[in-house]
Amino acid sequence: MATEKETTATFMNLDFELGPNVLVPRKETELLGTVCIDRLSQGTVAPIVVDMCCGCGNLGIVIATKIDDAQVWSCDLTPETIDVAWRNVIRFGLQDRMSVVQGDMFENIRSIGLEGHVDLIVCNPPYISTSRLEADRAHLLENEPREAFDGGPYGISIQQRLIREAFEFLKPGGWLAFEFGEGQERQAAALLTRTRAYAPVQFILDPSGIPRVALAMKL
Repeated sequence: MATEKETTATFMNLDFELGPNVLVPRKETELLGTVCIDRLSQGTVAPIVVDMCCGCGNLGIVIATKIDDAQVWSCDLTPETIDVAWRNVIRFGLQDRMSVVQGDMFENIRSIGLEGHVDLIVCNPPYISTSRLEADRAHLLENEPREAFDGGPYGISIQQRLIREAFEFLKPGGWLAFEFGEGQERQAAALLTRTRAYAPVQFILDPSGIPRVALAMKL
């Protein structure tokens, strides 16, 4: 039986408002947040950041609170998600340094001057295969939206788009960081290598020693 969804969630010690059609931030995604903050703390001045598939806005907001000169664009597909993300931006008083944009991946941040200037693109994409969401992972859809989990037939459809489209926006030496599912590191490495646009990928391990975050620099 489905249980009522929580109205707030804690992520990296910050409390975020949620909504009925918005992904609840997971503890494991704090690894991705930590990786991004560590990277931006290494001398990047006034970094430009894009948080793709932003959900409630947790990753972009955590980055903006820890990197006090960062400018962040948070993007997601559905109006419900964008509404919750913007409410969280206001909740933390970050309206002057954050923008929230609805659209299919990068479509609505094109032609505003970000192309070739972004220091970091971070994404926690959907990465569960459609077939698993109809089988052993079906319980995930009881209280959260399919769009937040469904990564297509093999679980990597959004990763493919992310890697291909991020290149246009990253500056040379900019970074792409994304979470992926257990056992997907070989596919992630292959997708990045195939573009010939990124330096060799770095994989960051979770506390159990499992690769869960990819970090790749644009050449």
